[in-house]
Amino acid sequence: MEDAHQAKPQMHALKPSSKVLRGAAVLGAAAVLSKLLGTLQKIPLQNVAGDAAFGLYNAVYPLYILILFAATAGFPVAVSKFVAERIAQGDYRGAKRIVHVSSVVLMATGIILFLCLYLGADRIAAWIGIAQTARAIKSVSFALLVSPVLAVLRGYFQGCQDMMPTAVSQVIEQLIRVITMVSLLLYLTTLAYDEAWIAAGATFGSVTGAGAGLLVMFIYWGKDKRKQKNADRGSEDGVNDLSNWQWARRITAYAIPVCLGAIVVPLLTLVDTFTMPRLLEAAAGGEAEAMRQFGLYNRGLPLVQLVVMIASSMSAVLVPAIAEAKLQGQAQLIRTRAEMAVRLTWFVGLGASCGLAFAAVPINVMLYKDAEASWTMAILAFTALFSTLNAVSASVLQGAGAIHTPARALLVAIALKALGNVWLMPRWGIDGAAVSAVVAYAAAAGLNLVQLARCTGARFTLRRYAISPALGAGLMGAVLAALQLLARPALAAGHVPGRLGDSAIACISVAAGAAVYGLALLRSGGIGREELRLLPELDRKLAPVLAKLLPAAEKKHAGSNRDAR
Repeated sequence: MEDAHQAKPQMHALKPSSKVLRGAAVLGAAAVLSKLLGTLQKIPLQNVAGDAAFGLYNAVYPLYILILFAATAGFPVAVSKFVAERIAQGDYRGAKRIVHVSSVVLMATGIILFLCLYLGADRIAAWIGIAQTARAIKSVSFALLVSPVLAVLRGYFQGCQDMMPTAVSQVIEQLIRVITMVSLLLYLTTLAYDEAWIAAGATFGSVTGAGAGLLVMFIYWGKDKRKQKNADRGSEDGVNDLSNWQWARRITAYAIPVCLGAIVVPLLTLVDTFTMPRLLEAAAGGEAEAMRQFGLYNRGLPLVQLVVMIASSMSAVLVPAIAEAKLQGQAQLIRTRAEMAVRLTWFVGLGASCGLAFAAVPINVMLYKDAEASWTMAILAFTALFSTLNAVSASVLQGAGAIHTPARALLVAIALKALGNVWLMPRWGIDGAAVSAVVAYAAAAGLNLVQLARCTGARFTLRRYAISPALGAGLMGAVLAALQLLARPALAAGHVPGRLGDSAIACISVAAGAAVYGLALLRSGGIGREELRLLPELDRKLAPVLAKLLPAAEKKHAGSNRDAR
């Protein structure tokens, strides 16, 4: 009876109501904006403080993210689930009690982890192999005193199907984080502090950002309490059948599997933290040069992460639809939606990866002042393709019910990344680390796609997934190469400064590459009207152009696919 009773709110949540879709859009936009802010904050750090401080920051931050995810990642999901069940029964008081119990559990966890990180900073720095990271580890540890309650409150409002508080708090959190980091960066460099202090100032932005996000959530919480004051009077306390301890165990038991799945990606990033500095120090013969090389390696990662976030947000709308089709037993609909999610992800990821690779030199100069490690950035660009495929295929698999495959695939990727670093870095340095990253993410994405084909019946045809995109990428590469060859002499003749000229080339390359790649996909039939109908406004505006660009076979076939969706 309990399972049947709990199925009702889940079925309700899967209905494609305008409120749910609007909430998904709000969260997606907030995620992209916050990720953009997070990406941009790293650029002034490298520009002002140099690659050594940039390397120190990137050595510490993944460790904090891993611990934070391990402590909090599953609790917003668990809280939103149980809160949604209470609210579906009209039990607002019970929903608030779940928040209180979860807050106590997570606060206790956060305090313990803060003490471990703060008091063990020197030991962790020794494990990393770079003693200068200790100060930054202590700095970022204070965020663990704030982030747990922030995670619980976000879960509460998501359970209420109110995504605006989470979206606003995410953006404010990143904005304050960037302001803090840039302010401390300018202050500490003006006073001539060393790289260790500068990196600590940069990581302290996570503390002030989390505090600002929590303040936003408290404001929404106060408004919510006033709004539901009358409802609380008439609601029955439906959770009195369980003690606080029993509810704490129940929420934790639900959250732990989600946490385990969430920490696999930070673990993959953390492999670099605990292998690259030691390997680089052995090759370079000094800690300072090792951190500088590690900073050079990390130049391309913010752009890759931004591509992954954007592409994942574009495809995320299909995941609830796949879960709904599974509950309804519509196998054909599951297959069609799974294929569409993978196809869109493949197109966006391949185009972005090739574009970043072909324009690596001007982008590197535009963002980081010089062209050093541009080849490493070009190699790392292809992790955008496989990271995006991995993220979206994992979400589709979870929607289809295969919840363990993504974690297993990423565990394989972790092993490949560690082995690749150990084997390739002594030979090729940071280029070897970049190659091992591409191989690791490609393996994880491949395993996910194989399982996706098995459990949904999805088919990935050669023409749509290889030939058309390859032609588009090749044409884009030729255009970008010609553009850079012609633009450099013209800019030099016009006495345009080097970085300004490369910035102009980079911006033109991004726009031209996207246009050429998109038109090539449309003309070759790689993208058709069925994909564009997922974005009705774009489809309507492009309709006159598409009538001329789409092949005749695609026009004839477009109507027949409408029923399959």
